[in-house]
Amino acid sequence: MTSSISFRERIALYALLTSLTSISIDALLPGLREIGADVGAAPPLSTQHVISLFIFGMAFGELLLGPLSDAIGRKKALVLGLCVYAAGTVIAMLAGTLEMVILGRFLQGVGVSGPKIATRAMIRDQFEGDAMARVMSFMFTLFILVPMLAPALAQGLIALAGWRSVFVAYLVIAGLIGLWLMVRQPETLPAQKRIPFRPCLLFLNGRRILSNRRVTLLIVATGLVFGAQLLYLSTAGDLFFDAYGIRETFPLYFAALATAVGLASFTNARLVQRFGMDRIARAAFLGLASTGFLMLVASTLRGGRLPLAAFMVFGFAAFFAIGILFGNLNAMVMRSLGQVAGLGASLLASGSSLVATLFAVGMGNFYDGTTINLSAGFFLAGVSSLVLAQVAQGGDVSPVEAAR
Repeated sequence: MTSSISFRERIALYALLTSLTSISIDALLPGLREIGADVGAAPPLSTQHVISLFIFGMAFGELLLGPLSDAIGRKKALVLGLCVYAAGTVIAMLAGTLEMVILGRFLQGVGVSGPKIATRAMIRDQFEGDAMARVMSFMFTLFILVPMLAPALAQGLIALAGWRSVFVAYLVIAGLIGLWLMVRQPETLPAQKRIPFRPCLLFLNGRRILSNRRVTLLIVATGLVFGAQLLYLSTAGDLFFDAYGIRETFPLYFAALATAVGLASFTNARLVQRFGMDRIARAAFLGLASTGFLMLVASTLRGGRLPLAAFMVFGFAAFFAIGILFGNLNAMVMRSLGQVAGLGASLLASGSSLVATLFAVGMGNFYDGTTINLSAGFFLAGVSSLVLAQVAQGGDVSPVEAAR
């Protein structure tokens, strides 16, 4: 690489590129009720779909932009994604109906997969093994500042200029990050290592990736962990209001729980090269499953009305486990991908997003204004992902060879 971009600047840039996904979800949470009141909501659509169908859009975008990043380079694929994201942002910003808001959000999801996928592939181009897990953990440590701050800042914007101002902010942020990328970040995939974008070749390489039992099981496990988080994100505003009467101070409680993910990512970055990502991930799976079980029992005994302090303690523990898993699960999958890192990252992100959406929407249908639903989600995600990860350990760890 010819650029003088430093390690720290790369981590900061990658964190901001990845955080565009989180910004696009978290900043809108305080405005969901305002969106529903302004444009209306009629079954089967609800404002929960403003969040869940954004993730559904990501599942489609990730299937396209990953292979594109292998064919045309990481930077070009990333910039293309930002352009689609900007188009979706404008549609949602000008929407007069909930259907148009959701269409814009779907396109935002398609577009944001460019930064998400290409950033992972850039990291895979430059780092391997536990070092890659360390980089991802440092990135997630910075990335977690977004959910800590985004809802509070967005609530201020909404109070001053309405919910549409959040989409204006999305445009500005995407533009600034894109400019930084184009000026400072070199291409990490040399032309001689690129894989032509041919459907037959994509099918062959996709089949090679998904026929690897270890990769496939870890993709599903990643989706279940993501699904537990998405279930919380799609119901958090309603849950805090319905169970505890909290509305104006919701961003503060949201930020408090988000610190658990940041603390976990920082801790993981410090420990992963000492203990290894497999061992640490196993402990985190157990932590998520046991936290969900205890929270479910306590919620049931309290008639679904956990005391706020208890809810925050259980939530902090669950999100600490999720924070440990984010960096490690991604690295565990990516280390088996070798020359097909772009397509592999695409299948990882798309598959996990699809699993997460199905899990969150399915569990969200049982939301009843109590903490039981979220507790069950944590428990089911923890147990299922633990079993899948344990089975995956017996799979082939050698890198997938690319068909050309």
